[in-house]
Amino acid sequence: MAMGRVLTVLAVVAIGAGAWYVFQCLEAPKAPKLNLEEWWGPNELKGKVDTSIRPFRVQFDQAMVQDLKTRLKNHRPFTPPLEGVGFEYGFNSKAIDPWVQYWADKYNFTAREKFLNQFPQFKTNIQGLDIHFIRVTPMVPQGVKVVPILLMHGWPGSVREFYEAIPLLTQQRAGYDFVFDVVVPSLPGYGFSDPAVRPGLAAPQAAVIFRNLMHRLGFTKYYIQGGDWGALIASSLSTLFPDEVLGHHTNMAVVQSGCNYVKLFVGSFIPSLVVDSHLVDRMYPLSNWVAYVLEEFGYFHLQATKPDTIGTALNDSPSGLLAYIVEKFSTWTRLEHRSRADGGLEFRFTKDQLIDNLMLYWSSKSITTSMRFYAENMSKKNLALRMDEIKTPVPTWALQAKNELFYQPPSFLRTKYTNLLNATVLEDGGHFFAFELPQLFADDVFKAVKAFREWHTKKAKTEL
Repeated sequence: MAMGRVLTVLAVVAIGAGAWYVFQCLEAPKAPKLNLEEWWGPNELKGKVDTSIRPFRVQFDQAMVQDLKTRLKNHRPFTPPLEGVGFEYGFNSKAIDPWVQYWADKYNFTAREKFLNQFPQFKTNIQGLDIHFIRVTPMVPQGVKVVPILLMHGWPGSVREFYEAIPLLTQQRAGYDFVFDVVVPSLPGYGFSDPAVRPGLAAPQAAVIFRNLMHRLGFTKYYIQGGDWGALIASSLSTLFPDEVLGHHTNMAVVQSGCNYVKLFVGSFIPSLVVDSHLVDRMYPLSNWVAYVLEEFGYFHLQATKPDTIGTALNDSPSGLLAYIVEKFSTWTRLEHRSRADGGLEFRFTKDQLIDNLMLYWSSKSITTSMRFYAENMSKKNLALRMDEIKTPVPTWALQAKNELFYQPPSFLRTKYTNLLNATVLEDGGHFFAFELPQLFADDVFKAVKAFREWHTKKAKTEL
């Protein structure tokens, strides 16, 4: 009798909780009205900054290079790794030496500076911050339309992630009557973009800055693409400015909401209810996912709580910066690379490519400010906006690489993106997709934007 009552109570609680989550799904919050002119720079500069668009060039000055080489060549001996381990404990210290030596003696600073300056770059002051960006506008024959696209990176990446993809996006290709006017900004506090001088600049506020950047460039309607934090900023753009964003392409499609957590839990018992059978291993068993998060996401908690502490060490030691950042290009490309003594780092990347990315952090002294973005996005103020629960009608397209950090099926994504047009599920690729497989990345962006344009044309005819 007592057991029956207990089961009844549990059933009522379960039904009540389920009903509450369903209600939460149906009663989505409305998009917040953010201050489009919120000032993030020093207060004494209000009304005094130059808002023109100014040319910019990456410069590795001799004093900086000499100091860097001295630090690389005079580091304390690295602690030997444990016997028989790869990257399970982090960057294998035996594998660090070749990277440090290459950076100090073989990385051609002059040639790499020239490489990084191959595309036109600029700075312009928006809301008190000098924002750095690349812009490449193609020349096209008559009949080919040039459409604007905003590409956004994340951590520990940079604009360097898109260098191999930019030429592919700005070249005319068969079957398409358009090419892209590509805009690639450095996130605030990353690389050559100024950091905020006060707390509060999270993904929604970065979205406002990038929206204002596009307006300054003359674009009131545009396409967007993002991965990592860039994916979150892209999502914020499509949520806050649905009348401006013509289409949203993301290679890290994740919607974190109570509704989806319930689905995830239910799927752990009956996976077929939430995910196709051939993709079950990307989500289940949940124990694997929990173990993965515990093993690989310690950096996230550290950066979301004490970014300035770890930043002090990384800003002072290039060897430490190399170990901390480059290690992510091992396990985030393929998780199984952590069992390799070399981390599989050159499976898809060259030393020059990954050190280029390091140089954008080291030369700009931006590692601490880049990590603060974690703390801002995990703040109570930002989480209270419930951005992932706000629906957006912007046509959306997900590219889902085999080795991306997380996978969610279309049913999860449509709780937010009501016009999810497609999810390209690949059996290859990792987190830094544009950097790793630029051809596949560009192909998918072209397909997505063609679908977005057709969707808008159909919608306009329907409304008429």
